[in-house]
Amino acid sequence: MMGFKQVMAALTACVLALPALAEVKIKEVTSPGGITAWLVEDHSIPFTALELRFRGGTSLDAPGKRGAIYLMAGLLEEGAGDLMAQDYAKALEGLAASFSYDTSKDSASISARFLSENRGEAIALLRDTIHAPRFDQIALDRVRGQVLSGLRSDAKDPNDIAGRAFAAMAYGDHPYGTDGKGTIESVTALNRQDIIDAHQAVFARDRLYVGAVGDIDPKQLGELLDTLLGDLPETGAAIPGPAKVTIPGGVTVVDFDTPQSVALFGQIGIDRDDPRFFTAYVMNQILGGGSFASRLMSEVREKRGLTYGVYSYLVPRDLAAVYMGSVASANGKVAEAVHVIREEWRRMATDGITPKELQDAQTYLTGAYPLRFDGNSPIASIMVGMQMQGLPIDYIATRNDKVNAVTLEDVNQLAAELLDPDGLHFTVVGRPEGLETSSE
Repeated sequence: MMGFKQVMAALTACVLALPALAEVKIKEVTSPGGITAWLVEDHSIPFTALELRFRGGTSLDAPGKRGAIYLMAGLLEEGAGDLMAQDYAKALEGLAASFSYDTSKDSASISARFLSENRGEAIALLRDTIHAPRFDQIALDRVRGQVLSGLRSDAKDPNDIAGRAFAAMAYGDHPYGTDGKGTIESVTALNRQDIIDAHQAVFARDRLYVGAVGDIDPKQLGELLDTLLGDLPETGAAIPGPAKVTIPGGVTVVDFDTPQSVALFGQIGIDRDDPRFFTAYVMNQILGGGSFASRLMSEVREKRGLTYGVYSYLVPRDLAAVYMGSVASANGKVAEAVHVIREEWRRMATDGITPKELQDAQTYLTGAYPLRFDGNSPIASIMVGMQMQGLPIDYIATRNDKVNAVTLEDVNQLAAELLDPDGLHFTVVGRPEGLETSSE
């Protein structure tokens, strides 16, 4: 029996499973039981990708139980119903299906891929995964050990150290302020009942979003949804309120013995539903959005050779929005890199951008967008993200128009209002020369 990857490789060698971007036509489907999903039908190969996402994620951890939801998600593939972990893995392989699980600060997700001929059996197995995970103690101890090993590794990683320090400063005692994986102490203390409680907190209909792409029609999808999800509890754990973001200008140095310092920098951001978000998106592409044409890359890397890479990015989470960036540089050069980044922040705020920069950014962003739609699973994931962000069902067709509608005046006005060079905070992990903890 071929596994899922081998089956899919054989199929896609003959037929591409991806509709062209212009042909991504989304239908809204409501099951007989009232579950809503977005569907893109593609009957070119007998294969379907299903994305389930539940709002809340690791932010739903109960007090004193940090890491429970992350650990719970890692246990979902460790047996369900009558099948212990090894038998569960064999059953999944026998169906040439694939299930994967992920958590973030804002969501928990299940991604499923299965062949049409095995749809019923695959959905039955997935149903057991969602409704009747075993959480056997032997599996709990094994996966907990893996998580603890990862946490010990993270404690020695300057990037993770910087991320934890910045989050603690920015979000305080909100769940965003701590690592969703938990700590060595909190994960060690978790017991089986904590995992069961975490499962009940996450999987509920009031926070469910569904996307499906592939060889399935609306009627079949509706029946599948009711079979799979119809008897989920109506409500789960309460989602926390908005985070109060506190980012004072200045520098925090975290001592760490390494020849190269790692820095995270950030300021207050912009919400995803702010009408100026697309303006901010285009502005960021010019400032530090990841291409070699960005100002930060040009000034910090190309002109001065202070780093291999420097980036900025918008982080509009459900409960808070920040505007961040990252850079790594030798201990003897990082102070200069920090200075240049802050000055580029200031230059864009005061001088704005040029018409050519705007045109180049719009050309890049609109040209790169279709590359995201490189398979049924990515399309299903994108559709779920659209639903969670409250975007309209025709967003894919109109997104590039929104990018192109941004004007020079829009960017320059927003840059002056949003960018705060004096409020930019750098969390630097290493032994940087010429930098010390300070506030503006």
